[in-house]
Amino acid sequence: MKHLFLTLTICPAVVLAGCAGPSPAAVHETNPFFEEWTTPFGSPPFDRIAERHFLPAFERAFAENRDEVAAIVHGQDPPTFANTIEALDRSGLLLAKVSGVFDTLTGSDTNDRIQEIAREIAPKRSQLRDDILMNADLFRRIEAVYEQRGDLRLDAEQQRLLEETHRDFVRGGATLAQDQKERMREINSRLASLALRFGDNLLAETNAYRLVIDSREDLAGLPPNVVTAAAEAAAEAGEQGTWLFTLHSPSIWPFLTYADNRELRRQILTAYTSRGDNGNDHDNTEVLTEIAALRAERARLLGYRTHADFVLEERMAKTPTEVYDLLDELWKPSLERAHEEARTLQDWIDEDGHDFKLEPWDWRYYTEKVRRARYDVDEQEVRTYFELVNVIDGAFYVANRLYGITFTERKDIPTYHPDMRTYEVTDVDGGHLGVFMVDYHPRPSKGGGAWSGEIRGQWVDRGRDIRPVVFNVGNFSRPVGDTPALLSLEEVETLFHELGHGLHSLFARCQYRKSDRVARDFVELPSQIMENWVLEPEVLNVYARHYRTGEVIPDELIAKLRAAKKFNQGFTMVEYLAASYLDMDWHTLEHPVEVEPHEFEQRSLKAIHLMPEIVTRYRSPYFAHVFSASYSAGYYSYIWSEVLDADAFQSFKENGLFDHATAASFRTNILARVGSEDPEVLWERFRGGEPSVGPLLERRGLK
Repeated sequence: MKHLFLTLTICPAVVLAGCAGPSPAAVHETNPFFEEWTTPFGSPPFDRIAERHFLPAFERAFAENRDEVAAIVHGQDPPTFANTIEALDRSGLLLAKVSGVFDTLTGSDTNDRIQEIAREIAPKRSQLRDDILMNADLFRRIEAVYEQRGDLRLDAEQQRLLEETHRDFVRGGATLAQDQKERMREINSRLASLALRFGDNLLAETNAYRLVIDSREDLAGLPPNVVTAAAEAAAEAGEQGTWLFTLHSPSIWPFLTYADNRELRRQILTAYTSRGDNGNDHDNTEVLTEIAALRAERARLLGYRTHADFVLEERMAKTPTEVYDLLDELWKPSLERAHEEARTLQDWIDEDGHDFKLEPWDWRYYTEKVRRARYDVDEQEVRTYFELVNVIDGAFYVANRLYGITFTERKDIPTYHPDMRTYEVTDVDGGHLGVFMVDYHPRPSKGGGAWSGEIRGQWVDRGRDIRPVVFNVGNFSRPVGDTPALLSLEEVETLFHELGHGLHSLFARCQYRKSDRVARDFVELPSQIMENWVLEPEVLNVYARHYRTGEVIPDELIAKLRAAKKFNQGFTMVEYLAASYLDMDWHTLEHPVEVEPHEFEQRSLKAIHLMPEIVTRYRSPYFAHVFSASYSAGYYSYIWSEVLDADAFQSFKENGLFDHATAASFRTNILARVGSEDPEVLWERFRGGEPSVGPLLERRGLK
């Protein structure tokens, strides 16, 4: 994922019908979660699922999961791999069914009631997980099987499942003393609630800000499509005759890139970088400090020095030192390049006759001027060749050429929002691979950024291959007036990126549900490698067509785009790496409760000599990746995986852009097996050696 808020008071039309309360007839209705779904491919019947169904479904699911675990614990036969490890992997199917739908909505189509339910069930989920992981009788059975592992003749996936199950229980507190277990329960419950609060605050802060412009003079520099979109947004908000800009990506970034009004650029960027840090009811500073402190305390309870040590044990990096070493190796050349870029931008400011110093709200504006002058690349011209529908077709084309798969749009599969499109994905032999849903436009009910997820994952149920239901979410530019949705190059890359995550889910061929868990610093490899095909001329000639004339993107423009690709990489790397350092610094603290968050953040960024002209990609109060999602001590994963993907793409450059043998090897050894075997083994099987950082530096123009 590339990534990670005012809430709705109305009911989304598809999923949450009947928000005013159940009708008399609804009292006796069957809860859809308690039925076998007869929709195509067993996908969720979103047209029948309503808010009132979630709490009863969760309560039954929690109870069923407890009964399933009790049956394992009280089994009369001696513990075996089948009656303990496999049985545990099969438990909680109803909970997975309910959670798959509910968790999708909390990120993509939430509202007040959904958030209220999420807050209510968070501690219950935490309690259930703790009850299982700290169950002494269950752990004794697991340990008995674990001690026999050398004699069980398990295959690689079974061996990994056994080892990870045992490790999960140890890391979950199974071996702690009773008083320590109780404290860990308190910590886990509190963390679950705090993570939700952090995300809800961020959503409220993002949606609350509005820059309303009532003078055409203040629109100077903005492209016509951006102005039209702002007018439409204002009309929808009841501000007819004005222009509205928000902190959502399709609004703020074009404004910062093109608006001549420097003061307004300052205002909107300041609002963006102040989210969660305004001293109001949605302030996140105390929330994040408590999260960091509780994570550190939990790590110490389990015998780790810091939360980062605890997390990285299960990652490819293994230790904080390894992460810092990689960041340090990339930081120096990136910072040097960024300083060069800053000097260039300052020269432009001076030549424009201004006497101000370059500030963060100037960077994108003057970068676009330099880009156009140096490479003759106009982002607005580029957008005319990247119509969303065509870009989707282009991404599917790459997947088809590489792997022989086909995406067929289906209108008979229910969705949770009208914006969505749904596809059946079939393999080269015509066999069903899975359902793929896309949801690409921003709205107040959706979190920021882009991500991929599974409503249902792949596994094998008593010999029957359960195929996944996968979704991609984005916040890409909407259609404006009579102009279709036209994407920036960055949005195109993000769409390809998220499809890569989707392919990983669709190609999975694992026996066990738990086998879909992937090391965080390996999981971005399947997604990031897809970005490599975006600017290949052979691919551009397929999908990059002018939205009015149908003209294929000119070769000269392709050449300019490829030449400009390494431009501004100092800025891109520095803002990303600074956030990675900040994440690691928070999570290598042994006693975070003793720090003041603003001072700590300033010290962290000062230590790496972050230049004042660049703001870290995520400041702590809105760093959702690490404080409300699963990337804590893991934001470095994107660059770790980029080292892998740059090296992996060398195989295609060496053997052919669509070489079938290379694609088959990548699918078999990486995409289909990620999570079921050690990632280092899988990498070695595909690439035949250790990855090199050289291809990444060359790609970024930093070598």
